[in-house]
Amino acid sequence: MSGEPEPDRGRQESFRKLLRSLRVWDTELPHFDPATAPADPLPLFQDWLCAAARAGTPEPHTMTLATADASGRPSARTVMLNDADERGWHFATHRTSRKGRDLAARPEAALAFYWPAVGRQVRVQGRVTAASTAETRADLARRSTSALVLALLDRQSEVLPSCATLERTVEAAWERAEREPDAPADSWRLYVLAADEVEFYQGDVRCRHVRLRYRRDSPEAPWATDLLWP
Repeated sequence: MSGEPEPDRGRQESFRKLLRSLRVWDTELPHFDPATAPADPLPLFQDWLCAAARAGTPEPHTMTLATADASGRPSARTVMLNDADERGWHFATHRTSRKGRDLAARPEAALAFYWPAVGRQVRVQGRVTAASTAETRADLARRSTSALVLALLDRQSEVLPSCATLERTVEAAWERAEREPDAPADSWRLYVLAADEVEFYQGDVRCRHVRLRYRRDSPEAPWATDLLWP
């Protein structure tokens, strides 16, 4: 006997049945003509995010951030987009968190956005740099009190002794954030991903999905574009 529990076959079959029944894009999707795309991916990304917000996609500024540690072991999680400008895609986290440690060891990452209301995805990959302390503090000052609370916790990815410990620590952080809206959060850091590849994916109910990829060899180089098979 291996000691492994017997699988619940009824539960497994119900799960598979549910997966097979799920459908996507049960709505009219927008048309995307890649011939009209700009020479730079940034304005197209900004237009698509705004369109996703107008279409009712919840939290269209959330994205999957994928990193890898020194040994190459990957990790992914959902984070917020702070900004997207000529420098790149901005996000923030603790330097001491798993993603912060990954970025210190391997300063490259990939982002993925998915906006089901419009059947669109965007993939971004490139090199990541940490912003200065002054820029990090300025970015944090522009955000909500809850963002400052998270920054003040300063224990992301550490083992949590109990839910009661979390409750006490978060309550203290809220009190400090409301009392000191400019309180320093030493381990919090703003990061900027300078893209060398950005792909735009427009879904189609008849599988005529459009994939437009932007590529460049360096931040100073012009962008080249390709169409990809779906």
